[in-house]
Amino acid sequence: MVAVDAAKLAAQTGFQRINPKTDLFKVVRFHHIDWWCADALSTQKRFGWGLGMQYVAKSDLSTGNTTFASHVLKSNDLVFAFTAPYSQKIEKNKESKVPCPWYRPEEGLKFLEAHGLAVRAVGVLVEDAAEAHRQATSHGARSALEPTVLSDEASATHQTVSEVELYGDVVLRFVSGTFKGPFLAGYTPVQSPPLSYGIKRLDHAVGNVPKLRETLKYIADATGFHEFAEFTAQDVGTVDSGLNSTVLASNNEMVILPVNEPTFGTRRKSQIQTFLEQNEGAGLQHLALKSDNIFHTLRELRKRSDAGGFDFMPPASDAYYRNLPQKIGNALTEEQYKEVKELGILVDKDDQGVLLQIFTKPLSDRPTVFIEIIQRIGCMYEQAAANGSPPMLEQAGGCGGFGKGNFSELFKSIEDYERTLDIN
Repeated sequence: MVAVDAAKLAAQTGFQRINPKTDLFKVVRFHHIDWWCADALSTQKRFGWGLGMQYVAKSDLSTGNTTFASHVLKSNDLVFAFTAPYSQKIEKNKESKVPCPWYRPEEGLKFLEAHGLAVRAVGVLVEDAAEAHRQATSHGARSALEPTVLSDEASATHQTVSEVELYGDVVLRFVSGTFKGPFLAGYTPVQSPPLSYGIKRLDHAVGNVPKLRETLKYIADATGFHEFAEFTAQDVGTVDSGLNSTVLASNNEMVILPVNEPTFGTRRKSQIQTFLEQNEGAGLQHLALKSDNIFHTLRELRKRSDAGGFDFMPPASDAYYRNLPQKIGNALTEEQYKEVKELGILVDKDDQGVLLQIFTKPLSDRPTVFIEIIQRIGCMYEQAAANGSPPMLEQAGGCGGFGKGNFSELFKSIEDYERTLDIN
């Protein structure tokens, strides 16, 4: 691989990126996110409309599944599944076609009571899900699902799925096999019109926990993931918010798992502590969805904010946008700086690239899970292609960092939002 200096950015003092490549098993990329909810059909319609995701698969009463309803959306490499239990009082058909034999309605109902709409599983595509489970559990991970083989009769392919606990009630779900469908083997494909606002894939998945170091050791021991970045309360830069955060990543840095903990002693309760209370424990705080043209993607999302889509956090101050060109330099054009301000986007950089980012407000009644839309600029390298094809340009994972330079503006915005809620 040959590095390509695309952004030509000045390095920030003290920044270091070291990849010891210590994974215990081969990781490819994120595979899917499984949301557990009370109404899978309505929830997938909102996310599909609000984020621009095509309806691609389902499992419900119409496909012979009397245990749960599940609907699947896709935008390029981003896959969201929404799963909801049917009533436990209805007698289950012994011939019920359940694609996920491990799902228990009583567990789903208990999860909903504790967390509301939330992420249950972070799916990761690996070379061998059984081996990933074996390695993880032999290095301290708590098993949530023994390796289970799913078969697809139509294509005569199979899939292996296994799970280990991640944090709280969230599991890390390993997926491998020859099945090439949009989600899991056993789901019924759905024919629907193509739909995308430009979201390409899941960039990173962020968790909130009470005790950071304990969780980091548990995840790193179980996976071999390395420390990619670290932030402390001093990086936040507001008098009210407090958090410590560390980012873990796989060898290829395509699976990135930041983890936050609250700090105490500030004038107001840390936003992380608010999450932990409202979520009734540790859980997934937000998902960063990557676009190659955040201006187009965000314009489409904002069109739908007042029509069934998602609301965004208020923009930063005028002073923030006045100072951006000096902070970021010529990585953006004059027209792009105007669009950044118009759309309320935050911009930051590291020594290798630029990050553009914006955050939604919480997605449901509880001030818990939300979504981040991002674009990364720079960090391009040549990746050798198979079968003698010409090399392809790829972008390094985490290019531009995670918005450390925006923490102050972001958390001021979150604090202002939380002041409108009676939660402190």
